[in-house]
Amino acid sequence: MASIIIDIPIAVSADAAWAVIGDWATGPSRMAPGWVTDVRTEDDHRIVTFANGAVFRERLIGIDEKERRLAYATNGDAIHPDHHNASMQILPAGATSCRLYWVQDVLPDTLAARLEAGMTASASVIKSTLDSSDAIP
Repeated sequence: MASIIIDIPIAVSADAAWAVIGDWATGPSRMAPGWVTDVRTEDDHRIVTFANGAVFRERLIGIDEKERRLAYATNGDAIHPDHHNASMQILPAGATSCRLYWVQDVLPDTLAARLEAGMTASASVIKSTLDSSDAIP
């Protein structure tokens, strides 16, 4: 199993960043506007459409408010992994900063390069958005 880990420093408080990341229904479009063009929910799934036309169907595994951690699994549309699980967690790094720790585990390993490329490219959009006051309620 391939594991991809992205650690993004964010220049807002952990609570402010979590207000965006922890929002299952609208988080992707709020954290990466322009990169994510549409998000809709169906039961415990969200369907995320990206600017390049890729569509990911993601199933909510759980949200831990205390730990500021959201877990999900991608299970359709643009990729069809044998196994996939992911989490996004906000870790405090001072009163006015935090880190977004994003992990994806996937099988087959051949999907890792594609996922890592997307994560790396979107990380700069997420950082820029969360660092600005526009995304934070």
